[in-house]
Amino acid sequence: MKIQESAENYLETILILSEKKAHVRSIDIATELNFSKPSVSIAMKNLRENGYIIMKPDGYITLTEKGRAIADTIYERHQVISKMLMMLGVSEQTATEDACRIEHVISPESFEAIKNHFFEYSHLK
Repeated sequence: MKIQESAENYLETILILSEKKAHVRSIDIATELNFSKPSVSIAMKNLRENGYIIMKPDGYITLTEKGRAIADTIYERHQVISKMLMMLGVSEQTATEDACRIEHVISPESFEAIKNHFFEYSHLK
């Protein structure tokens, strides 16, 4: 299922934050992304209405199965692409920034081919 890049970024951020802390709230997302609280609030409403997150009465946010699947995909792409670029000699900052853009537009087929080819010839499997 194709969703907007901004929604993918929010889901990925929720995933990353949930690995660092027990509970994720909108303010945590706003702080992490350096976005305004109202912007994050609107995004969370949209993600909730589309079944990607659950927002509990206490304000804690969790990913649904559908949201987690997208977040996992985007996060894997980010990790693999940034690691691959750094192995090619790209600085960590540039590799991370470029991976943030590439991860949203690359097709599943191309990503798998690149990942399989690149890691077949490296020691990072």
